[in-house]
Amino acid sequence: MPIVCPNYKPMAVPAIRYQKRQSAAGYVIITRLQSCSRHSHKRVFPSLITLHRQSFSGHSCKHSTLPSSRYEVYPAMDIDSASSVVLQALTQATSQDTAVLKPAEEQLRQWETQPGFYSVLLNIFNNQMLDVNVRWLAVLYFKNGIDRYWRRVAPHALSEEEKTSLRAGLITNFNEPVNQIATQIAVLIAKVARLDCPRQWPELIPILLESVKGQDGLQQHRALLTFYHVTKTLASKRLAQDRRLFQDLASGIYSFACSLWSHHTDCFLQQIYARDEAAALGSLERTLLSLKVLRKLTVHGFQEPQENMEVMGFLNAVFERLKQFLECCRQVGPDSTCREKLEKTIILYTKVLLDFLEYHPCAFLPLIQCSLEFAVSYVFTPAGEGVTFERFIVQCMNLIKMIVKNDAYKPSKNMEENLEAHKIKTAFFTHPTLTEIGRRLVSHYFLLTEEELAMWEEDPESFAVEETGGDSWKYSLRPCTEVLFLDIFHNYSQTLTPVLLDMVQNLQGPTNVEDPVQLLMKDAVYNAVGLAAYELFDNVDFDQWFKNQLLGELQVRHHRYKLIRRRVIWLIGQWISVKFKSDLRPLLYEVILSLMQDPDLVVRIETATTLKLTVDDFEFRTEQFLPYLESIFGLLFQLLQQVTQCDTKMQVLHVISCVIERVNIQIRPYVGCLVQYLPLLWKQSEEHNMLRCAILTTLIHLVQGLGAESKNLYPFLLPVIQLSTDVSQPPHVYLLEDGLELWLVTLENSPAVTPELLRIFQNMSALLELSSENLRTCFHIVNAYIYLSATEFLQNYAESLCRSFCDLLKDITNEGQVQVLKVVEIALKVSPILGAHMFQPLLPGVFRGIVDGERYPVVMSTYLGIMGRVLLQNSGFFYALFTQMAAESNQEMEQLLGSVIDMWVDRMDNITQPERRKLSSLALLSLLPSDNSVIQDKFCGIINICVEALHDVMTEDPDTGTLKDCMLMSHFEEPKLSDDEEPPTEQDKRKKLLALEDPVHSVSLQQFVYEKLKTQQTLMGDQGFGVLMETVDTELVRQLQEFLQGL
Repeated sequence: MPIVCPNYKPMAVPAIRYQKRQSAAGYVIITRLQSCSRHSHKRVFPSLITLHRQSFSGHSCKHSTLPSSRYEVYPAMDIDSASSVVLQALTQATSQDTAVLKPAEEQLRQWETQPGFYSVLLNIFNNQMLDVNVRWLAVLYFKNGIDRYWRRVAPHALSEEEKTSLRAGLITNFNEPVNQIATQIAVLIAKVARLDCPRQWPELIPILLESVKGQDGLQQHRALLTFYHVTKTLASKRLAQDRRLFQDLASGIYSFACSLWSHHTDCFLQQIYARDEAAALGSLERTLLSLKVLRKLTVHGFQEPQENMEVMGFLNAVFERLKQFLECCRQVGPDSTCREKLEKTIILYTKVLLDFLEYHPCAFLPLIQCSLEFAVSYVFTPAGEGVTFERFIVQCMNLIKMIVKNDAYKPSKNMEENLEAHKIKTAFFTHPTLTEIGRRLVSHYFLLTEEELAMWEEDPESFAVEETGGDSWKYSLRPCTEVLFLDIFHNYSQTLTPVLLDMVQNLQGPTNVEDPVQLLMKDAVYNAVGLAAYELFDNVDFDQWFKNQLLGELQVRHHRYKLIRRRVIWLIGQWISVKFKSDLRPLLYEVILSLMQDPDLVVRIETATTLKLTVDDFEFRTEQFLPYLESIFGLLFQLLQQVTQCDTKMQVLHVISCVIERVNIQIRPYVGCLVQYLPLLWKQSEEHNMLRCAILTTLIHLVQGLGAESKNLYPFLLPVIQLSTDVSQPPHVYLLEDGLELWLVTLENSPAVTPELLRIFQNMSALLELSSENLRTCFHIVNAYIYLSATEFLQNYAESLCRSFCDLLKDITNEGQVQVLKVVEIALKVSPILGAHMFQPLLPGVFRGIVDGERYPVVMSTYLGIMGRVLLQNSGFFYALFTQMAAESNQEMEQLLGSVIDMWVDRMDNITQPERRKLSSLALLSLLPSDNSVIQDKFCGIINICVEALHDVMTEDPDTGTLKDCMLMSHFEEPKLSDDEEPPTEQDKRKKLLALEDPVHSVSLQQFVYEKLKTQQTLMGDQGFGVLMETVDTELVRQLQEFLQGL
């Protein structure tokens, strides 16, 4: 069949020539001459000899400063010598001897940014006489250089002249004999095309198309390989302008691409039926590449592909070609040299359909009927017997799934296409069709295969924890069949529910252990019932089925019945959150206890998984589980020791973590063995960071369950935290998040600080510098240290912490700023004197923020909280700092104080927390009594804040009927907890004791207002005080009197 490209115009490839002349000073000037139809380029090829002081052979190379001119000049040496130096470096860079390898790599790295280096690399990898490894390395260096230096804006970017030269050199021939190098050259041409085609490289596509037409087999293949990589790369660009350019390209070459694919496909079919497998393999390779090109053009090259007859014609032809290729599979047999490529081509055809459906669901509308007929025929009828293979079945099932589930095909009043698609699906999925699909899925595809049963026996752990989540349904048969079953069942449950229930009914009662077919069938049906649990909610009385049928199945101890025991306990796990009475939980725990002692490891692992689902359920009740806790926890620990693979240990650890989390302090008597085993497991998992993450999670829940007793774990716990949070250690990439969480809960549950616990804080400076998403946890850790031992901690680390905070505040969000300031506020709350002294460098910024009227309300509220603490609890420091700031800003201290009080009164509404509002009131009242004229001028504002705060905190005492301050705390009581409530941590207790000493919770605002006003009256006398009170609004005075009544 002739290959025609209607839009193709031949373009001559310019010849590349070099002119060499010698200057009077003895330097050689090499000028690159390029002749082409429109421009004449003159370019200097710079020497690489000037780029190094010493060759690898150890001889010195003398050179002097080069004279300035428009050409680069260098000591007399030709281009071949330059190439030989680079060739020698590349040769040494392929050495296995690191003493030779490292210097060579360093030299090559230095040359990367030098003009001419990539031209030399091009010459080297195009020279087929050289060693393959050296050429391979040259290609890789060239390819990496494109990423780093090809863009105009890149540092050390290649000049436009050199890029023009390189582009021309890359497409002078397509005759690379080594497949791996040919692929790399195709990839690097595609990388250049992504940046330069078509504007700076318009000749690329025409030259590729012309080369694809050539008669030379190798040249044709290499050009087609390059054409595919260029098309793939251009199709991946997503900017609107780039997509329009690709669409223009697609419309121009689509006919040619179709004829190319059709030609090579016909050649292959003729050759394979003529038994010429060698020729057929070459044609099949070209068919595969041309089909890959067509896939990209079809899916990404048209905005409205349904309007292009060639596109729709190609897509319709795909089904016929698929049938031809599947029949080929039957003819050639499994041992043919073409078999692997043949299956790849068949899969590629299905990818064309799947991609087109994903990107153009509306344009796919005319193909829905053909797709469903084709896929269902080969997957669910005898038509597929002998020709299908697993990957093809997966692709066909995914095609059915995407049509069934596609939102664009669901009925909608406003979309005619949706209605049309829905009609097509409804007409296709008749009752008999759905029944056959449902039965075939369960009775054929759900059956455990011989390979799976062999894996159960030979490698039970891999069988038990086989990965079926994520996108595994796209590639693996079992998850694919299960996902398809779920989607079809969900969309057609009225039809399929009776079918599934009938299959269940036919399998009631114990199954004969001598009948493996029936055992496998029951396993498959129970699997379907578990997957469809939510859909079967109204149709299955699971509680009755559990008591009357499933419990009996679990009593059968025959070793062949392990299939059913494992499936039944899995089935219960699927239904536990759907429909399972709370009253039956104790019976289930007895079943779990029994199966955790099953002789089969797979059954034990599956039982542990169901246990996790059971205790993690919303209806879980601790008191029901406690009688079984000791025995089950002991068996879980045994299972953890018995399994050997990391994935299995992780799974069992997650179950243990979940149990500890749900029973909390009730776990304390039973964790001794686990505590002794975890250090050994941590040591054994040195190379397995994901297992170490699971250990960290277990430790987090363990520390929470043990509370203050967790101090006994410190010899193991603290080194683990140290390693996990040290950013200089490589494992921190995996362990940091969980390590920080463990660090925090350890501090929260610590009864007292230890030198080792304090020493770990050395890791914090580097963590704060990271400014990562873990910053909030880091702040919580700092707060926990302050609550634990403020004096010792601040004396050791406040200085470095203050420096870190100063750096953070220069470039942080408002929310981050609040987190930093909260740490300072807590330090002032816990230790008013030491905290103010240690964080003194931060406080002027806080005070200035108040004076300047910080706009962000939450930040302003935090500022005022800090100022309130300092003023109320460390007034001497407050006045000293204000005096210093007034002097620095050339203001009177009283004037600055007046500005602060004005802003405080004005922005009081920014403070939403009642504690901070009361604190502000107490702090401002602490300025009284005063004969300072500024404070007396602001008296009205101070009273205004006090009355607002009184409204916030004063409530009526139900016993006496009088008003009282609801924030007062008189003594510490251990709270009485219900079973579902978590007990207070040691840090909660520390906070409670601290609150007893905090003026906000120990000073009655009502009494404080009364006493301050009384002392102010004494200071000023009745008359003066009366004048002062007249400055306050009469309504405020009335409200104040009501609050103070009876004092």
